[in-house]
Amino acid sequence: MNIMTLDGYSAKIEYDAELDMFRGEILGLAGGVDFYGKNPKELRAEFKKSLQVFLEVCREKGIEPRRNYSGRFNLRISPELHEQLAIAAQAEGKSINALAQEALKQRVAA
Repeated sequence: MNIMTLDGYSAKIEYDAELDMFRGEILGLAGGVDFYGKNPKELRAEFKKSLQVFLEVCREKGIEPRRNYSGRFNLRISPELHEQLAIAAQAEGKSINALAQEALKQRVAA
């Protein structure tokens, strides 16, 4: 994944062949923010500018800039995988939730 971070915010970076520029999209916000640059230095500068503008608008309007997450989500898996997870969790003396959290933390840390 092409991720750029700035001040605790993350942006997904993709190449836009039509414009011959890189496009960044800041993730996890309560609104959409994107920015463009021809090279990494320009892209980072535009990221900073776009983020500052977004945060200023949020302050003016009294809006929380980051999207709120409840800490819960539904996950649909096959009955076979469910059984395998339950057995693995029991074998380790853990809940399926604890086992899943460990696996998810490993994934996003990679």
